[in-house]
Amino acid sequence: MKSSIRLNLTLAAALALVLSGCGSTPNEELVIGEYGSLTGNDATFGTSTKTGVEIALDELMAQHQDMIGGLKVKVVVEDDQGKPEEAATAVQKLVNQDRVIAVIGEVASSRSLAGAPICQAAGVPMITPSSTNPRVTQQGDYIFRMCFLDDFQASVVARFTALHLKLKKVAILKDVKNDYSVGLAKYFTDSFTALGGSIVAESDYSAGDQDFRGQLTAIKAKHPEAIFVPGYYTEVGLIARQSRELGIKVPLVGGDGWESAQLIGIGGSALNGCYYSNHWALDLPDPALQSFLATYKAKFHSDPDAIGGLAYDAANVLFTALQKLAEQDPDTFKGLSSTKAGSDLRKRATKKLRDLIATTTNFKGVTGTITLDENRNASKPAVVLEIKDGKKVYNTTIGPA
Repeated sequence: MKSSIRLNLTLAAALALVLSGCGSTPNEELVIGEYGSLTGNDATFGTSTKTGVEIALDELMAQHQDMIGGLKVKVVVEDDQGKPEEAATAVQKLVNQDRVIAVIGEVASSRSLAGAPICQAAGVPMITPSSTNPRVTQQGDYIFRMCFLDDFQASVVARFTALHLKLKKVAILKDVKNDYSVGLAKYFTDSFTALGGSIVAESDYSAGDQDFRGQLTAIKAKHPEAIFVPGYYTEVGLIARQSRELGIKVPLVGGDGWESAQLIGIGGSALNGCYYSNHWALDLPDPALQSFLATYKAKFHSDPDAIGGLAYDAANVLFTALQKLAEQDPDTFKGLSSTKAGSDLRKRATKKLRDLIATTTNFKGVTGTITLDENRNASKPAVVLEIKDGKKVYNTTIGPA
């Protein structure tokens, strides 16, 4: 008799759990997804994104008890291990299982290109903090970015090399399997040659390579005045060290893929006298930037890189759009908390959220003032950093030509 009662109670409890998960009962949360490389070859990119979003969420909590429009904000983070195929899997989970209302990520363009079509098809806004390849936002009208584009970034490096450093002959060493690196190399070549410069050598490597001496020896024979390395910090540091070991003394120049606290740790003194384009400089006197740096250092006991700053800006642009939607159309806003991801109300809500993000104008971020153009790209100047005595210091700011 007792075993029969226990069985009935177990069945009743199981049935209650099933019923509680059905229907369209609001979960009273705004669930935001985030994906990045928390592990893998360029793990600092994902870690920096995560910490930047955390600071924005901390500030939201302090101001509004981590709520917008009466709904609690929750961030679900997925590790894509630095692999495009894992990025696609992570975004599928965020959209279909976690039922997120928006996605922040990725840093690497190849991984944003893997995730963006999934968000576009689901009608879920995605904001990449720092993917610079132009093709990313071309995936659809639900895809946004907080950073400048590679064609502009490459023109900045080309103009700096030709006009500031006054160099005419450059070699290129690119990551042939990386969309970011290949695209940046092409745009740099176009801009640099248009300024009267010449590309005297071009060679390839693949992410994860450890030995670049063969490529560097061939480049050295062409006597370049600089080497453009449009890669990520992990390989750039090694390339710098090995180039100096081979007696190559010319500066290396690059893009924002160099941006990591680990760059100088890998490359050491071999990076002195090298330059790269970036989204900010820690020694700029901007009050908003300096306030963010102080808050970040108090929480994490280290300085952030620009990837973290861009993620902070991306989260705040999203929070601002959500607050506007809650104020302007509270009934539609509540549709964001529906557990039914495909419901008509939820689709209307994410569409209105998308429209509000698209109207972002003169947003005062820590990485600059952000205005999204008709293609959902941020129009911003770039800075050039110089590595001097083992430190990254501001050199100059270059805007659109």
